[in-house]
Amino acid sequence: MKNARRGVLKSMLATLCLPALAQVRPAAAPVPLALVEGLSGGNANGGEAVFRNLVWAVERVNARGGVRLPEGDRALALVRYDSKGQIEDALSALRAAIDNGSRFILQGNSSAVTAALVDAINKHNEREPSQRVLLLNYSAVDPILTNEKCSFWHFRFDAHADMRMAALMSVLREDRAVKSVYLFGQDYSFGQSVLREARRQLGVQRPDVTIVGDELHPLLRIKDFAPYAAKIMASRADAVITGNFSNDLTLLVKAARDAGFAGKFYTFYGNALGAPAAIGEAGVGRVIAVADWLPNMPTRESEAFYRAFRRRYPDPADDYVHMRMQLLVEALAAAIGSAGSLDVAMVASALETTSVALSGQGGSMRAEDHQFQQPLVVGMMDRQGTPGVQFDVEGSGYGVRVIKVLTPAQAEMPSSCKMIRP
Repeated sequence: MKNARRGVLKSMLATLCLPALAQVRPAAAPVPLALVEGLSGGNANGGEAVFRNLVWAVERVNARGGVRLPEGDRALALVRYDSKGQIEDALSALRAAIDNGSRFILQGNSSAVTAALVDAINKHNEREPSQRVLLLNYSAVDPILTNEKCSFWHFRFDAHADMRMAALMSVLREDRAVKSVYLFGQDYSFGQSVLREARRQLGVQRPDVTIVGDELHPLLRIKDFAPYAAKIMASRADAVITGNFSNDLTLLVKAARDAGFAGKFYTFYGNALGAPAAIGEAGVGRVIAVADWLPNMPTRESEAFYRAFRRRYPDPADDYVHMRMQLLVEALAAAIGSAGSLDVAMVASALETTSVALSGQGGSMRAEDHQFQQPLVVGMMDRQGTPGVQFDVEGSGYGVRVIKVLTPAQAEMPSSCKMIRP
C-alpha cells in the first residue's frame, strides 16, 4: 500500500512539473538562410543593402512565430558569407554554407556568380541528394538563368533584364524627344544582355532612333568615367540606356553631370545607391529607372510599408528597400509551411506554385521556369515635394515619381526553359 501511495505521489508530481518542463525545453534550432553576397569590394554598398532588406524580412517572419512545421514553429536565421563579388569566393562560400547546415542559399548581385552557383548546386544536388540545396535569386537578371540554363534548384524573384528593358521601352516609345541613344554597359553576361536586348527592342519599338554609341567597360574597375562621358557628349546622344549599377552607375552619372550632358538616362538602377544624389538637379525629369516597386507608389499600404522600413533603418544612407526581397522571404516561409517539411525537393515543389502579397504588392512563381511574375514600375527623378514625390532618396532631396505601372501580365515574357525535375 505504501509503495502504491508513493507511486501515485510521484505521478502527481511529474504531472504538476510538466508545464515547467515544457517551458525550459530548448527551442528547435533556427533554420539557417545563407546569404552569399559581395559584402566587400566594388559593390559592397549593394551587398549591405541586400543584407538589411533580408534582415528586416526575416524579422517579420520570426515576429509571427517563424516558419510552420508539424513538429513546431522554427525561427529563420540569416547567416552572412562574403563572396567579395567573385566567382571563386562565392563557390567557397557555398561549400562553407552547405557544410554548416544551410540548405537555402540567397544570392543575386551578379549574374556571372549566380550562373556559377547554379552549375555547382546542380552537380552537388545530384551527387549528394541527402544534402540538397536551393538557390533563391533576388537580383541576378541575366535572362539565360530562367531560359536555356534554368534549373529546378534555382528560383528568381527579380524581373529579368529583357522584362526590365521592355518596361523602359514602354516609356521610351512615347518619348519623341529622343532621336538618338548611346548604349553603355558593364562587360559581362548581364551588361552584354542589356545592350543586346536594347538594340533588339529599339528596332521593334523605335526604329527611327539612331544608336550613336555602343560600348562595354570593365565591371566595377573604372574609377574615372570622364573619358566615357566625353564620348557620350561627342556623340550628341539624346539619351543613354544602361544597366550599370553600384559605383559603375554613380560614377558614370557624376561624370556625365560634370561634362554637361543634358540628355536622359534610361536605367535599371538609377533610383538609389547614390545615383540621385550624384546627378542632383541635372537629373530632374531626365533620369528614368525601372523597378519592381518604388517608395512613392500612390497607395496607403505602400506608404505604410516604406515608413516602417525607415523606422527600422533611419540612417538616410541605408535608404534602399527592395520589395522583391521581402516577397522572397515570405514566399520561402509559405512554401516551407505548405510542404510541412524542410526537405529541399518538397519545398521547391511547393515554391513552384506559391503566390504571396505584402502591403498591396504581390506576385506568383511561374512553375515552368521559376521566374517570379510581379508588377513593374517606371519612375522619373524629381524634386521631393513635387506632386507624386512625397519621399526623397537617401536624404538627397530628390525622389522618383511613378510614371508607369505594368501589371504582371503586361510584364510577363515567354521562356525557352526546358525544366528537368528530380
